[in-house]
Amino acid sequence: MREIRISDTTMKAAKDAKSIDLSFKEKLELSKLLNRLSVSVVEIEGIEQPKVDSLRIKSIASIVTDAVLAVPVKLDGEDVAQIWECLAEAKHPRLQVMASVSPAQMEYIYHKKAPAMLDSIEQTVAAAAALCPDVEFIAEDATRADQDYLGEAISRAIKAGATTVTVFDEAGNMLPEEFGAFVDDLVKFVPALKDVSLGIACSDALYMANACATAGIMAGVDEIKASMYPLGIASVEKMVKIITDKRDQLGVSTGVRTTEIKRVSDQIRRICESGDAAGPSMASTSEVDGSIQLDANDTIETVTACAAKLGYELSAEDQVNVYEAFRRIAEKKDVVGSRELDTIVATAALQVPATYEIVDYVFNSGNHIRSTARVHLSKNGEDMEYVGMGDGPIDAAFAAVEHLVGQHFELDDFQIQSVTEGHEAMGHTLVKLEANGKLYSGRGISTDIVGSAIRAFVSAVNKIVYEEQN
Repeated sequence: MREIRISDTTMKAAKDAKSIDLSFKEKLELSKLLNRLSVSVVEIEGIEQPKVDSLRIKSIASIVTDAVLAVPVKLDGEDVAQIWECLAEAKHPRLQVMASVSPAQMEYIYHKKAPAMLDSIEQTVAAAAALCPDVEFIAEDATRADQDYLGEAISRAIKAGATTVTVFDEAGNMLPEEFGAFVDDLVKFVPALKDVSLGIACSDALYMANACATAGIMAGVDEIKASMYPLGIASVEKMVKIITDKRDQLGVSTGVRTTEIKRVSDQIRRICESGDAAGPSMASTSEVDGSIQLDANDTIETVTACAAKLGYELSAEDQVNVYEAFRRIAEKKDVVGSRELDTIVATAALQVPATYEIVDYVFNSGNHIRSTARVHLSKNGEDMEYVGMGDGPIDAAFAAVEHLVGQHFELDDFQIQSVTEGHEAMGHTLVKLEANGKLYSGRGISTDIVGSAIRAFVSAVNKIVYEEQN
C-alpha cells in the first residue's frame, strides 16, 4: 500500500496570508504539536530578519525530530548557505526552491522573462542540492502555465538535483476531475517525474481543495500540502480522514497519528485564534465589580480568555491543563471566581523542573528593628544563602531570593488565604510576578505565612528562569 506524505504548511501559509501573527513561542509550540502528530513534513518560513529568523529555524530544528523540516530559499540563491547553516542540525532537513511558471506571475512577482526564470530555477536548485540531500522544487501557479514550459522547468530542476517536485494549483479553479487529469497528463509528459517524489498543493478558492487533492492521490501523487488551520488550501484533518476511511479503495495510507489529530487540531486552532481569545466566547462570562465568575458550563475558550484578562498568556498545553483543573473545581462549586482561577493557573500552568529549591530559612522581625530573612537555596546541588532586609519578614525574604537569583522581579499581586482553621492553620499564598511582559504565578502552602510566601515566590521565579533558559 502506497503511503501519502502529509506536508503541513500552517506556519508558512499563515505568514504568506498575513492573517495570523504567531509569536516565537507559539511557533515552537506548533512545531511540537506537529512533530507529535507525525506529519511527514513541517514547512516553516525562510529568513527575513537574520538574527531572529536564524534563531527560530535553529530552535524548531531541535524540536522537529521525526518529520522533515522544510525551509524555502530565495530564487536568487543568496540565502542558501545562511539557511543551510541554520537547518544543518535538523534530523531531516529540506530546502525548498519556489518559482512561478505562469507568464503573468513570472514578470509581476519575480520580474523575470521565461528563459531567465529557467536559468534561475536550475542554478538555485543546484546550489541547494550541493548542500542538502533533500531539495524540493515548487512550481507556483502550475495549472496556468504552458505545458511545454512547465515540463522544461521541472526537467531542469530534477536534472539540477531536485528530489521532490510539487505543482501548485494557485488559481483553484479546477474541478477534481480536471485536476486529476492535469496531474496524469503531466506525469506522462515529463518522464523524469517517475524518478522523484511528486507533490501537489491545491487552492480552496472553489472549496474543492480536499476533493482535488484526493483526485491527485488517485492520479499517483506522493505528497500533499495541507494546513491544520483553514488557510485557503487542503485540510490536514480532512485529508487524513479521507485517506483513512477510503484507504482500501484508494490503495494508500498515511503515517499521521489519527488518534491524536482531533486533540492536536483543537490545540493548533486555539493557537492560531489566540488573538481573538476575548471575542464572542466571552459572552457566557459575567462580571461583578470587575471579578470573573465562571461555572461548569463554560468552555475552554472562555476560561482561557478569563485567564488572559487576569494577565496570563497560556500555551496550548497549559490551556488544556488549566481547563481540566478548572472543571474539577467547577464540578464542586457553583461559581469559580478570579481568586480561584488565579490559584488554578498557579497550580496547573507551566509546571517546570525546579532550578531553585528551598533548603531552609530564618527570619527576624520586631516593632523596633528592621526585618531580616536568611534564605538558604539550592541550585543544581550548589548551596547558596543570603540575608535580606525589608519592611517586613516577607519583603526581606523576597529581597534575599532576588539577590541569590541575581534578578529583580516586579510583584504584580500577592494574596494570602487560610486553608485550615486553628492555631496550626495552613496558609496558602499566591504570588504573581511580571517578567518579559508576561505574568507568572506561584503557589505556596505552609504552616507559617512567611514560609508559604517564600515557596510561592520561588515557584514563580522557577517558571521565569525556565522560560528564559529555554
